[in-house]
Amino acid sequence: MKETYAGDGFTLTRWEFADEPELTAAVAGSLDHLGAWLIWATGGYTAEDSAEFLRRTRKNWESGETHDFAIRVDGAIAGGIGTMKRDGGIEIGYWLARGHTGRGLMTRAARLLTDEAVRLGAGYVEIKHDELNVRSGAVPERLGFVKVREEPAEKPLAPSCTGINHVWRWERP
Repeated sequence: MKETYAGDGFTLTRWEFADEPELTAAVAGSLDHLGAWLIWATGGYTAEDSAEFLRRTRKNWESGETHDFAIRVDGAIAGGIGTMKRDGGIEIGYWLARGHTGRGLMTRAARLLTDEAVRLGAGYVEIKHDELNVRSGAVPERLGFVKVREEPAEKPLAPSCTGINHVWRWERP
């Protein structure tokens, strides 16, 4: 994957260590809606949490295991999106900071990474979300993914999660 992509009204940039203060502020300012669905956003989010994420994402990028990006609008961090290598394909995960939801931003970012993954040879792209997280589930549905199964979620679970994930898939034609 490239380190930077330009989208419609946003850019995706590979996370850098210099992003730590802005990442911490974006997540800490969005804990009420992120923490409901993402276990890493429960109980606060500190500069050390950001630093650990940035160390891990750098290591995983170099190994090809994951490719994580900051979603930027007008240069500022609006959220995060990444690809995780799976057998024959990839999985996309994402989050948006307060004030950036409900504008189609994540749908456009997920479309960009789906297209790029397919261009690079992925046989499929999957997106998973808790069965109650309908906003997250609207993204793959809008992109034409097909809900292929339900599966147990990895524990521990965030407070609003039921433990059942819906799995959506887009397959190479």
